[in-house]
Amino acid sequence: MGLREHPLGVKRIVGIVLAVLLIGGVITAVVAGRESQVSDTATKTVRGVIGSEKAEFFADPDVVKALDEHGFTVKTETSGSWAMEELALEGTDFAFPSSTAPAKELADKFKVPGTPLRPFYSPLVVVAHRAAAQVLADNGLATLDGKSRGTLRMGPYLDAAAEHRTWQQLKGTADHAELTGTVFITSTDPMTSNSGALYLAAASFVANGGKVVADKKAVDQTAPLLKQLTVVQGAQQPSSDAPFRDFISGVGNPLVLVYESQVASVLLQKQEVGDLVVLYPDTTVNSDHTLVPITENGRALGDLLTTDKRLRELAVRHGLRPQGAAAEFTAATAPYQDFLNQTLAGVRQAPVPTTEWLHAMAQRARS
Repeated sequence: MGLREHPLGVKRIVGIVLAVLLIGGVITAVVAGRESQVSDTATKTVRGVIGSEKAEFFADPDVVKALDEHGFTVKTETSGSWAMEELALEGTDFAFPSSTAPAKELADKFKVPGTPLRPFYSPLVVVAHRAAAQVLADNGLATLDGKSRGTLRMGPYLDAAAEHRTWQQLKGTADHAELTGTVFITSTDPMTSNSGALYLAAASFVANGGKVVADKKAVDQTAPLLKQLTVVQGAQQPSSDAPFRDFISGVGNPLVLVYESQVASVLLQKQEVGDLVVLYPDTTVNSDHTLVPITENGRALGDLLTTDKRLRELAVRHGLRPQGAAAEFTAATAPYQDFLNQTLAGVRQAPVPTTEWLHAMAQRARS
């Protein structure tokens, strides 16, 4: 009886062993698959230094979510675009200044192969209270296209600045007690801030007869005007954020240089803007937000910001114009054409001097 049952017992034991091995194999395969899946979507922490005007974009929960879906956690610190060159940037994956000139200096410093990436841009504009804009228009310094948008005529404005003209010398100010003192545009420190430096670039181009400043003679010729534009302001901010917020709050100077993106962002968020008028300088410089990839992860982030449809839409939410087709910006800002010049019609782009000459102009302006 025992001899007959023995083969059956062996079969049962073998069957149990095979079942255990099979289950173990399935578990191993599932675990391995899960580990592979986790590995494929593992989040990369990417660190960068950015211009302050992009801080709200990177802090936006929807941007954080969109980046996370592509495996990125982005940690940023802010700096003036022209001050980034002085930073050590050890352990940093990317630098993201607000124009191409400081980006080129950074790319040279870190020997970055290939070309920097320009995911989005924004033109410089001057925000004005309606009374100030109307007085400028009545005196030939601006033209208005309705109540909330117009063009700043850079030539006549710079002539007025060179003559130290005051608001009281302009016709139409008698009923506006708030318009007093020297007529000037509040801008940021050109030694450290991108918008302040680009303001000097545009003004110097006009003052130099429509030619980019490219030698000491041109620096000397434009220095008195650029100094007048700068020193009349007194202490300057390192970022355009604070002057713009003051303006929206109804305090500070009635003319402030900001990025169009700051205005568009406020409009798209349906915030109250009071008697805001947006003046587009007829000669200006676009702020090309340029990402300098210091590591491969930095370049991957730059590529994603440039090409991903969702991130481009979110950039528009923050008032930025994505590079390439303007469809996203045009569609999103259609309700605000009274404020925004969507096609930048009538706006001429001035070339930016090299870093060497722009620094020289800024130093003379601040001396």
